[in-house]
Amino acid sequence: MYYTFNTHAVWAIYKSEMARAFRNIMQNIISPVISTCLYFVVFGAASGLRLLKVDDVNYSTFIVPGLVMLTLVTQSITSASFGIYFPKFTGTIYEILSAPISPLEIVIGYVGAAASKSIMLCLIILFTSSFIVEITVSHPLIMILYLILISVTFAMLGFIIGICAQNFEQLQIIPLLVVTPLVFLGGSFYSIDTLPPFWRTMSLLNPVLYLTSGFRWSIMEISDVNPVSSVVVGFTLFSVCLTCIYLIFRTGFCLRR
Repeated sequence: MYYTFNTHAVWAIYKSEMARAFRNIMQNIISPVISTCLYFVVFGAASGLRLLKVDDVNYSTFIVPGLVMLTLVTQSITSASFGIYFPKFTGTIYEILSAPISPLEIVIGYVGAAASKSIMLCLIILFTSSFIVEITVSHPLIMILYLILISVTFAMLGFIIGICAQNFEQLQIIPLLVVTPLVFLGGSFYSIDTLPPFWRTMSLLNPVLYLTSGFRWSIMEISDVNPVSSVVVGFTLFSVCLTCIYLIFRTGFCLRR
């Protein structure tokens, strides 16, 4: 017997999740864009008065990749975690698990929708930023591929959080207390070359630093670390999240109340 990929089921989940996002366009799309623009005004305008250039790039331009990465990571996690937790909360997840659809197809549907929404938001923010500062994307294809890798990785992390969460409050613990601080301390708004040696070494232990630096290199060809190491870290995180999801479906962990 040959395995047949259930494209109809994947498309149904994907379409449902995308429709949910567009039903509340103010909260899911416009609000994150406005929030990021406020970050841009505060860090770019206020801090940029003193920090005129970073690596021969205007500070207002330098922080754009960091703001995009902040949105990409947080929105990927939030969309995927809520997307899979809501069926679990209402009990409809058992209908999904009992349907003729494999775990791979379930993951592709939910993770694909979350990644699509976060990439769309990031492109809107990048496009909006181009009206405020001068931005020239040096490697557009690499940038898109990199966005896909990071968005899918953190959407899978959000999927894991949504599966493991027991209430709505737990959905916010890891994004607020772990992921967001790592993004802020990962060179999003500064170059680690400006840090003392000890803190520079500590920053190199932060995986988000490699992701932000790799994305910044794809846009303006400057990076705090080797771009190759950024890709390696990205695929490592991808593999870890994929393995965790496999174990969850293999063991039924947190899928049964």
